[in-house]
Amino acid sequence: MSSAVDTPPPVPPGTPVAVPAVAVAPVPRSYRVYGHSNFFFWWPVWLCGFIMAALTYADGHVMAVVPEGTVVAEGKVVPGEAGPRDVLVAPPGQPLPPQPRANADQEPHLHVAVSNNYGVIFIAAILLVAIVTNLTVRGLASVVAIAILIILALVFAQLKLWDAIFNWLGGLDVRINGGGYLALAIPIFLIWLFAFFVYDRYSYLVVTPGQVTIRQAIGDGEIAVDTSALMLDKRRNDFFRHWLLGFGAGDLHVKTGGAANLDFDLYNVLFIGAKIRHIQAMIREKQVTPQVG
Repeated sequence: MSSAVDTPPPVPPGTPVAVPAVAVAPVPRSYRVYGHSNFFFWWPVWLCGFIMAALTYADGHVMAVVPEGTVVAEGKVVPGEAGPRDVLVAPPGQPLPPQPRANADQEPHLHVAVSNNYGVIFIAAILLVAIVTNLTVRGLASVVAIAILIILALVFAQLKLWDAIFNWLGGLDVRINGGGYLALAIPIFLIWLFAFFVYDRYSYLVVTPGQVTIRQAIGDGEIAVDTSALMLDKRRNDFFRHWLLGFGAGDLHVKTGGAANLDFDLYNVLFIGAKIRHIQAMIREKQVTPQVG
C-alpha cells in the first residue's frame, strides 16, 4: 500500500520569495531615574494621622471642656430625664465654658477616643520619622542601632520600668481629637504629594545609549555627558530610611569623566538595585544600523 505525498511545484528562477517578518520588541531609547527629598519618608505620619482620625470618629465618644475642679457625680436625678444619670458638677461660680462651635451650644461635640493609645502612637510616629530622616546611620551601624533599641525596650519591660517612665512624664496621657489628627495629616499629605510628583521631578538622571543627561536641582540646567567614563555606585544603605521607610531605596553616587567631571549623589532613589542594572545594560548597548543591500 502506497500513499502519494503532495509536493509544491518548483519555483522558477528569479521569482522573489516572501520572507515572513519577525516581530522585534522595541528597545527603550532612554531611561530616567529620579532622586527624592527626605520628605518622601514622611508618608507614615499622614497615613497614621488618617488611621487615627478614622478610629477616633468610630470610637463614638466626645470630649467635654470643663473648668478645673469639676467633679463627677454618679447616679444623680436630672429633671426631665428618666432614671439616675452621671453628671459633671462644676465648681461654684464657674460656669461651663461655651463650646467652640458656630451655634455656641453647650453640647460636647469634639470627637475623642477613650483610649490614649492613639495619641501616643501618633506622636511616636512623628518623632520616629523626624529622627530617621535627619540622623543617617548606614550599613552595619544601622543594624546595631536597631538591636540596641530592641534590647533596651525588652530590658525596660522586664524590669517594669515603662510605667515609672510614663508616670514621670506626666502619665503620657496624650489625647487628640479627630480634627487634630486631620489638621496635621491633611497638610502633610498635600505637601508630600507636591514633593513627590512636582519638586522631586527636577532632580534626575536620563540615560540613553552613549549619553547621560543630569539635572541636580530646581534652577539648575541640564548637563549632557558621554557615558564612556560614567561610574555608578550605590551607597551603603541606611536601614531606617531606605529599608524601613523607603522600600529598598538607596543613594546613587554618579561620577562622570571628560570636561564636565561631575561627582554628585542622587539621593533616595526608589528600587535602586533594579535601576542600576537597567542603566548598566543601556550603557553596554551598542546601536547597530542595518545595512541595506
